[in-house]
Amino acid sequence: MKQSATILWKQAWQQKLFKQKLLLGLFVLLVILSQYSFFFKNIETRQGIVLNDWLLQKITPADLSLFIFTPIWFITVLVVIRCINNPKMFLLFLWCYVFLNISRIITISLVPLNPPQGLIPLIDPITNIFYGGKFISKDLFYSGHTSTLFLMGLCLQKKIEKLIAFIASMAIGIMVLMQHVHYSIDVLAAFPFTYLVFIAAKKVTK
Repeated sequence: MKQSATILWKQAWQQKLFKQKLLLGLFVLLVILSQYSFFFKNIETRQGIVLNDWLLQKITPADLSLFIFTPIWFITVLVVIRCINNPKMFLLFLWCYVFLNISRIITISLVPLNPPQGLIPLIDPITNIFYGGKFISKDLFYSGHTSTLFLMGLCLQKKIEKLIAFIASMAIGIMVLMQHVHYSIDVLAAFPFTYLVFIAAKKVTK
């Protein structure tokens, strides 16, 4: 018989190691999010290079903000529901998201890029809260939108839900290119980097 979410959380909370990893993960994530606006404000002021992206040169820029953020928030809600009912999945996704943010802070810091020519700003008032209330154009390598969706797909357990998230991540990757928000390398790199993040989080939460 399937146990209720309440029972599962009570059982998980009684495990000292689970409790420690959960509280530590939440603390680290809160610290990261609290510093995000300062970090992105800093990278917006620096000068980077403009890549000669052959693929982007073939694409006429188009505003696809609504089509980009609709699947992102739909799958985010799905992941939240699944995490509420599964403490182990919640812990895994928490640390995945912590490592994802840390890795992006490192890669963005090490790879200074100016935005592609023809960029059309993404409009999403929810996400922009963490970016200081405005669109950030230089958080390029690697793509946060693509990697977040791919990460959700890795963490989801049902095959159909994983498939939907994986397809959505590829679609998001294509659309951010069509909007000239990212370079091709930003999107392509998102998949291997995210998978490494997933492997690291699995080891931490094992």
